[in-house]
Amino acid sequence: MDTKEQLIDRLIDLSFAEDIGDGDHTTLSTIGPDAMGRQHLLVKEEGILAGVDIARRVFAKFDPSLKMTIYINDGAHVKPGDIAFVVEGPVRSLLQTERLMLNIMQRMSGVATMTHTYQSRLEGLSCHVLDTRKTTPGMRILEKEAVRIGGGMNHRIGLFDMILIKDNHVDFAGGIDKAVARAKSYCKEKGKDLRIEVEVRNTDEIRQALAADVDRIMLDNFTPEATAEAVKLIRSVNPNVEIESSGGITLDTLRAYGEAGVDFVSVGALTHSVKGLDLSFKAC
Repeated sequence: MDTKEQLIDRLIDLSFAEDIGDGDHTTLSTIGPDAMGRQHLLVKEEGILAGVDIARRVFAKFDPSLKMTIYINDGAHVKPGDIAFVVEGPVRSLLQTERLMLNIMQRMSGVATMTHTYQSRLEGLSCHVLDTRKTTPGMRILEKEAVRIGGGMNHRIGLFDMILIKDNHVDFAGGIDKAVARAKSYCKEKGKDLRIEVEVRNTDEIRQALAADVDRIMLDNFTPEATAEAVKLIRSVNPNVEIESSGGITLDTLRAYGEAGVDFVSVGALTHSVKGLDLSFKAC
């Protein structure tokens, strides 16, 4: 299995291949090979900056001679007019790396900003916003890193690092008890130490999940009022099991779920409904 670093390297390579192809003919035809210059990353919209470290990797991978001077780091609150960094070196390299760097940073900063907005609604509560697998294909590692930069927490990265038994698994397996028993048997057989979470749809399934002794229970599409009742039931049986709310939760309803007593609220909108932060890379 590829590591996080390997996945990022492959993404950068694929992105350059997609964008440059057999050559940036505009730059190659208009800019001499010896031309040197500098550009800065200009913030044009208020938000949370994310992707500075990935930008550094993009520049270094394309042309190690590019010199990057960083003034604002990942996770900082930025406003229009801020200069995040300056890059100096061959103009051809600056122009050929510009769009990929901006695509990554605008997307990551948008995710981080959205996450910060959601997590801020839970201020004062011991509840955390989680991301989901509703990510841009190929960009998951970067988008989940942006969630973390924005103050949220990562759920599982993929299908490989946690067992999440959802409604379809339950229905096909013939019930929560059977699904969990098979999952535990599988982990033992394969020598895997994976946490097990079960999605539940009603009180009866909550009781089944508690009897199966899982690590986390996901309350799917419960109202805030029903969530509060579910939390009371779960805590009375097993005060240590983690509780997550999921399903159609918006910025307006988020606080109510946190106040109901859950540990986590998962929000697909952190990654699937994000507007990129407005940034530009201009000669200076």
